[in-house]
Amino acid sequence: MSEQQTEGGQEQTLISHLVELRNRLLRIVFFVLVVFLASTPFANEIYTYLSGPLLKHLPENSTMIAIDVASPFFTPFKLVLVCSIFASMPVILYQFWGFVAPGLYRHERKLIFPLLFGSTLLFFTGVAFAYFVVFPLVFGFLTAAAPEGVAVMTDIARYLDFILTLFFAFGIAFEVPIFTILLVWTGLTTRQSLANKRPYVIVGAFVVGMFLTPPDAISQTLLAVPIWFLFEIGLLFSRLFVRKPSHPQISPTE
Repeated sequence: MSEQQTEGGQEQTLISHLVELRNRLLRIVFFVLVVFLASTPFANEIYTYLSGPLLKHLPENSTMIAIDVASPFFTPFKLVLVCSIFASMPVILYQFWGFVAPGLYRHERKLIFPLLFGSTLLFFTGVAFAYFVVFPLVFGFLTAAAPEGVAVMTDIARYLDFILTLFFAFGIAFEVPIFTILLVWTGLTTRQSLANKRPYVIVGAFVVGMFLTPPDAISQTLLAVPIWFLFEIGLLFSRLFVRKPSHPQISPTE
């Protein structure tokens, strides 16, 4: 009888967790939808603002073009949807925190919340770095490298895919300190081991920059150097998350 009660209690607990997860996911979807609907009237203005770094470097009398018939309508809405998800990231992480926090110890809660806040801040910092630093240099290089007689007129849909790829690349790359801290905190490696692997990290940063950025040395370096720098920051702060070795309990008979 007790086993049946235990199984019934486990099933009820699982169902309650699934219901809570569903409710939190619905809140996230609802919030993203509200932000999307509120931003929809400004879709064209948002796209114009994000296309500014390219438009500044286009030759005189050159403009962006739309190859597909529906691109002028759907492309700005696609951008607004992505921006709505970005803007809702604090709410998304808060819902995630509310779901996992009850299952954590008190000292783990004190550590997890700063990591969530730091990861959000670092992601937006990476996106801002891509827009204000990388885009002007990359587009200036690419437009200047066009052969003589070639009119540079970029399709609006392909431009959106290009900048979103860079946004995600730099946003994820700026999470390196969080990944470093988590590796040390979970015990998968140690600070000293990571420090010894610094040369490999530097080479890996340039390899990642080669695959995630356009084929020019400027954008690759602008991604690789911050990855290396952020790795050093994560290595510095990981000392605060090193787990203390647990002392073995001595039995009364010893």
